[in-house]
Amino acid sequence: MGVSDVKGPFDQNLMLSSSRRQSYQSRFLSRHSTDSCHQNFLGDSARSPRDVTDQQYCHPLDKGGDADLVQRRRDEEWLKTFLFRRKRSPVLPKPIDSRPSISQFREKLYSAVKLVAELSATCETLKHNLENETVWTETYSKAVTLKSGLQDKLNSVCDPLVINTISKKLVKIRKKRIQGHRRKLERIEEKHREEARSAEREAAIDKWRTRCILVVEEKKREQELKLAADAVLSEVRRKQADAKRMLDILKSLEKLRKLRKEAASRKGIFPEKECDESFEEHVGRLRDLIRKRTAVYGAEERALRVMLEGEQEENRKRELEKRQKKERERLQQKRQELEMALFGAELPPDHPLQPFHDYYTQAEHSLPALIQIRKEWDLYLVPFDHPDGSSVPHTWVFPDPPADEIWATALDK
Repeated sequence: MGVSDVKGPFDQNLMLSSSRRQSYQSRFLSRHSTDSCHQNFLGDSARSPRDVTDQQYCHPLDKGGDADLVQRRRDEEWLKTFLFRRKRSPVLPKPIDSRPSISQFREKLYSAVKLVAELSATCETLKHNLENETVWTETYSKAVTLKSGLQDKLNSVCDPLVINTISKKLVKIRKKRIQGHRRKLERIEEKHREEARSAEREAAIDKWRTRCILVVEEKKREQELKLAADAVLSEVRRKQADAKRMLDILKSLEKLRKLRKEAASRKGIFPEKECDESFEEHVGRLRDLIRKRTAVYGAEERALRVMLEGEQEENRKRELEKRQKKERERLQQKRQELEMALFGAELPPDHPLQPFHDYYTQAEHSLPALIQIRKEWDLYLVPFDHPDGSSVPHTWVFPDPPADEIWATALDK
C-alpha cells in the first residue's frame, strides 16, 4: 500500500469539499452579480459608491490570481458593503432647555421676595446696633450674604430672555385657559340646546301620542255607538216584524172564525150575538195594542235613523274639514315656496333686515295697520274710465332689470 493509496480517501474528501465550496461560491456570485447588474440597470444618476463597489463583482472571477483568495476578498468586500448599508444614523439627544419653567420662576421670585424681607429686617437691625460692634459685624456679614444671594436671584430672574420666555408661556397658558373656558361654555350651551331639543321632541311625541289616542278612542266610541245603534235598530225591526206577524195572525183568526161560522150556519147552528161581540172586542183591543206598539217601534226606528244620519253627517263634515285643512296647508306651503323663490328664505329674528320685513308685513298681523294701509291705497282710487287708471295686478310684480352695470353689481348673486 503506497502513500497515494493512503491519501486516496482524504483526497477524495478534499475534492468533494472543494467542489461543494465552488458550487456555493458560484451560487453566491450569480446572485450577487444579478443584484449588481440590476443596480447598473437603474442608471448612473441613482448609483452610490456602494453600488459602484458592487458593480465590480459582475464578473465571475478575475483573470489572474488564486480563485480562493479572490473569492475571500470579494466576500469580505460584500460583507463590508452590507454592514455599511445596515448602519443606522445615531440618534442625537434632544437639547435640554436650560430656561426655567413657570413654577421654578415663581419659586425664584418668592425666594427673592423672602430675601428682600430678610435683608430689610437685617438693615433695621444694623440701624439699631450702631454702637454694638459685635452684633453690627455679625449682622453686616449676614446682610452681605443675603445681598449676594439676592443679587444671584435677581440676575437669574431679570434676564430678558427668561422674562420673554415666561411671558410667552403665560400668554400661551392664558390663551389655553380662555379656549378651554370657551369650549366648556360651548359644551354647556350645546348640552342645553340638546336638552331643549330633546324636550321639544318629547313634547311633540307626547302630543302626537295623545292625539293618536284621542283619535283611536273616538273611533272606538263611534264604532261602539254604531254597533249599539245597529243592535237597537235590529231589535226594533224584530219587534216590528213580530207586531206585523201578530196582525197577520189576527186576520187569520178572523178569517178562520168566519169560515167556521159559515160552516155552522150551513148545518143550522148559529152562534150567539154576545160571542160575536166578545170576539170582535178582543180582536179590536189586540189590534189597537199592536198598532200602538207599531207606532212606538216606528218612532224608535226614526230616532235611530236620525241619530245614525247625524253621525254620518258629522263624519262627512270631519272628513271635509280634514280635506280643507290639507288643502290650506298645501296652498300655504306652495305660497311659502313661492315667496322663498322670490324673496329668499325666512329671516332669523336677529337679522338686520327683520325690522323692514316686519314693517312690510304688519298688515298681516294688525287690524289697525291693515286699515291704515287700505286707507292710503284708497287715496289713489280713480273711476274705471279714467285714462291714467290701472287695475291692481293679480300676480307678482317683478322688478325691472338694472339700468347699468354699476346697479347690477348691487344685486345679491
